[in-house]
Amino acid sequence: MTDHLFNLHGDVLAAMRRGPKHFTKLAFALSEADEPADTELSHFRDRIVAAGPGEELTALWHRTLTAWDLAEQADWSTAPPRTDARRTDTYNRLGFSADLRKALDEAVPVFKEPGPTVISKEFTSWYSRDIAPARSFYWTSYEQLLRRKGWSDAAVSSLDEASHAVVERLSDPIRTEAYGARGLVVGYVQSGKTANFTGVTAKAVDAGYRLVIVLGGTLNLLRGQTQRRLDMELIGQENILRGADPSDPDALVGIDYQDDEDWPAQFVSHGHRPFNIERLTTRDNDYRSLLQGIRALEIEKREPHLPLYAPENLHRAAARVMVVKKNKSVLTNLVKDLKKIGPILREIPTLIIDDESDQASVNTSDPKKWESGQTRRTAINGLISQLLGLLPRAQYVGYTATPFANVFIDPSDGEDIFPRDFLISLPRPVGYMGVQDFHDLDGEGTAEETHVRGIHESTGDRLQEAMDAFVLTGALKLYRADHGVPEGPFRHHTMLVHESVKMDDHADLALRINTRWHQAGYTSQEGHARLEKLLTDDFARYADAGLQAPGTYAELRPYVSRARQLINAGGNPVVVVNGDTDRYFSQIDLDFDRTPNVWKILVGGTKLSRGFTVEGLTVTYYRRTTRQADTLMQMGRWFGFRPGYRDLVRLYIGREEPLTKTQTVDLYEAFEAICRDEETFRSQLSRYAELVDGKPQVTPAQVPPLVSQHLPWIRPSGRNKMFNAELVEIRSPGQWVEPTAYPTAPGDLRHNAEVWMPALRSLSTDPAVFVTLSETDRGSYTRYPAKTAVLPHRQLLDIMSSLTWGRPDLFAPHLAYLQDPNDSGCATDDWVLVLPQTSGRTSVEARIGDSDPLTLVQRKRNARGVFNRISGMAHRQSAERIAGLLPLSEEDPFATQFHQQRRGVVLLYPAVDRELGAPADVATRGHIDPAEVVMAAAFIPAVSRTAKQVPFVRFRTIDSSRDGEAIVTAG
Repeated sequence: MTDHLFNLHGDVLAAMRRGPKHFTKLAFALSEADEPADTELSHFRDRIVAAGPGEELTALWHRTLTAWDLAEQADWSTAPPRTDARRTDTYNRLGFSADLRKALDEAVPVFKEPGPTVISKEFTSWYSRDIAPARSFYWTSYEQLLRRKGWSDAAVSSLDEASHAVVERLSDPIRTEAYGARGLVVGYVQSGKTANFTGVTAKAVDAGYRLVIVLGGTLNLLRGQTQRRLDMELIGQENILRGADPSDPDALVGIDYQDDEDWPAQFVSHGHRPFNIERLTTRDNDYRSLLQGIRALEIEKREPHLPLYAPENLHRAAARVMVVKKNKSVLTNLVKDLKKIGPILREIPTLIIDDESDQASVNTSDPKKWESGQTRRTAINGLISQLLGLLPRAQYVGYTATPFANVFIDPSDGEDIFPRDFLISLPRPVGYMGVQDFHDLDGEGTAEETHVRGIHESTGDRLQEAMDAFVLTGALKLYRADHGVPEGPFRHHTMLVHESVKMDDHADLALRINTRWHQAGYTSQEGHARLEKLLTDDFARYADAGLQAPGTYAELRPYVSRARQLINAGGNPVVVVNGDTDRYFSQIDLDFDRTPNVWKILVGGTKLSRGFTVEGLTVTYYRRTTRQADTLMQMGRWFGFRPGYRDLVRLYIGREEPLTKTQTVDLYEAFEAICRDEETFRSQLSRYAELVDGKPQVTPAQVPPLVSQHLPWIRPSGRNKMFNAELVEIRSPGQWVEPTAYPTAPGDLRHNAEVWMPALRSLSTDPAVFVTLSETDRGSYTRYPAKTAVLPHRQLLDIMSSLTWGRPDLFAPHLAYLQDPNDSGCATDDWVLVLPQTSGRTSVEARIGDSDPLTLVQRKRNARGVFNRISGMAHRQSAERIAGLLPLSEEDPFATQFHQQRRGVVLLYPAVDRELGAPADVATRGHIDPAEVVMAAAFIPAVSRTAKQVPFVRFRTIDSSRDGEAIVTAG
């Protein structure tokens, strides 16, 4: 039966490509009848109110309203996207009544989740929302595929907006002057970045890009994964077959996917196409060199006298797509072939997509070792640079979840891959399990209680418990599949064990797990009792109430037997994943696409931490330490999409893992810290993303985003990726800051003494007596007298800003922190200046200028010219009481007297360099020349009782072309 109302609404909405218009007027204009009954909006409202799940008309309006809600550029509304005001503007233009608006709002709530954050240069608009639909064949096909896969309207619209934001910032493919944009897209670990660059590719080839090079992983396994995804969802059956008869086995010889269980049903079919996409690589074959490669890259022009980028040629030519490894020999072959093609290279609009762009692509050679005026590049970086040079119309877009290495690239290196044109931060996708699901970042919540199981010295290694959880969650998945939960996500079921990077350790660990598996007694009464207790104590407590759950363990027991059989298939439940070659991976048969069911315990981690999605990952056992934030974040394989089993996900993680012989670290705390670093980075992007008068506040090259480091022992990236990183701020609430790099020149020392003189003159005549209590011997204490003064924060800041430093770069990050007195900064209104007056073996009193007599101390510089220490450890305890770090004590009354909220402490020492002699020898008749004394200080900011202060450091990128120029203005 024909649905006239649905057909009418489809026609009317199709005519609203540029935004909403008055619905009834447009319906009359499009209708063939003189007075069409279906334009009566009350019928529409009644249908929306009565609609059940999957009702076509409601789905049509859901797609349309969501797209209008999310549109970043809407010349028909001044309201921001994702707001009620935007929806109101939509209804006003449609001419809808209040009751119809109410019905639609209930059926289609406004999607208010944040969209992509964009920092961009100004660009020439060529890919507007008006123009894009005119050439959108492959994008429309991809969009329809995503909807068939179950993507929500909001998810599809979000991808549409994010991919549009990338493509519109590329160069117009028919532009006469060649220009290559450089951009970076930042996603989350295992969050669907591939979907974004597939959407970008679809829109780019629709718009006229005729060569797409995807740099996909360092192993063919990873490259093949990406190739298959593009073939299945974008390139499609017809472009893969290239005219071969799918019913003729002889015609299919040499065509891939004939052994793939998803072929052809799950591969998109395009039917008639406006132009073909030719693959230069296949699932099993990377780019091949010599004549085949040259011929494949030659593009015929319909109008030979016109350049390829002329519309008459461009939109009739086939697009070429290749997915290549980041491999020196593969990329060298590609570069060699390109060099043989000739002048047409300069005419080919090209898109280069670099998946995991912070891996291998970044130049990690040390600039200090370069020859004068020459940039020395690492292999992959050099080959990417050559590609960009050979293809002047090439657009480079990097994708990564750990962008710190990319933003540390020198912006002035025009041949490198710094994202000079745009930085886009993708929003956290709906349904994604990320940091908020494993960490209670605000101090409240149940994320840790639900999903995290700490490994402490007191708990033992908990490995058997983790294995039991793996068996039990497998059984629960099978139970759910039998009780109406879609079983697609349960096809694979995996556990990841990562303790070490050493292959020998992996072998030992695999043997240990195998032994425990066969001793676990999963068929015995004892084993079942253990699993029943784990179900009762853990998984039943945190089960998703919206999913079917067994009432008793007896009800689950048959599924436990089946789960054990699946895991033990082949006689071995463990797969060691640590090889360096594609041949190795083919031997272990770890291909989630071709294998019907992978139910295994995977030991290793590093080789699976980049680009490779561990399907069905439910239990993770993680105890490996590293000092690099991006490496640690990539190990977070437990982040991702877990439909139908997110409540079953468990993370067993080391809380007291050895980092050095004397230091242990909490890996759960480390992950929380780097996640805070990542969120700080994203907030920096948001800070600069808002347009002012329609123009960007800053460009990526002008204000490289600041990168944070919340833990002192774990850096944002590897040392060899941070040669262009400049430390710009160290925030240290409740921590001592002790600069040690003071000048040696007499003039500088005299200047510093003069800077301190106003504070010295304000010191009290009568000393305060501070008390240091013994931490081990109760009742034992020491005392020291000190001259004191209270300095306003502004005065101390002026002093610190005016001093001359032996290494200004070392103190500048602390100064940046002091310049923010708010709760988010040093949270300090004033400072107690404390000058200990002690009578040590080398101490002596002397006047500095017109000051009262002060105690001089002796300090020694090390071989690098900096002091090893400044403050006396016995002097710190009272200062920490004043600042609020330690509780007040009746036995230290002067500290109690000085303490108040938002007050810090400065310990100041007039120090004599040991190389000048003892203080008594340097001082003359009770005076010391200010040119011979170092005014050395240590300070501790106030500790706030109300604000949550988190210590961290921040880096920024050094632009070598702007030596000495401030890139970011503080404040």
